Amino acid sequence: KFAMVAPDVQIDDGKGTILISSEEGETEANNHRKLSDFGIRNGTRLQADDFLQDYTLLINVLHSEDLEKDVEFEVVGDTPERIGPKPSEPTSRNISNGSDDGAQPSTSTGNHQ
Repeated sequence: KFAMVAPDVQIDDGKGTILISSEEGETEANNHRKLSDFGIRNGTRLQADDFLQDYTLLINVLHSEDLEKDVEFEVVGDTPERIGPKPSEPTSRNISNGSDDGAQPSTSTGNHQ
């Protein structure tokens, strides 16, 4: 549904339980397990990252008894307008002293002895 290329999905509970990994074979044993096997219930949040496309989704799991026949899940809410890599930012900057920290040369006129 989200057109992810190499997703990593974990439960957003601070424990880092990984449900889906972009590393081949790492979470293959999870493929036939139910969400409830991982303690995922109504209100659980999942974090889905796609490193290759540089975007992250937070997914709120909501239980519903009102789905149409043979529909296992439904995506509700805002989906990304554009899926794909973020445009790169301009790399040219006005750098006068070899640093981009904003430091300027000293303009002190004190006497040197």
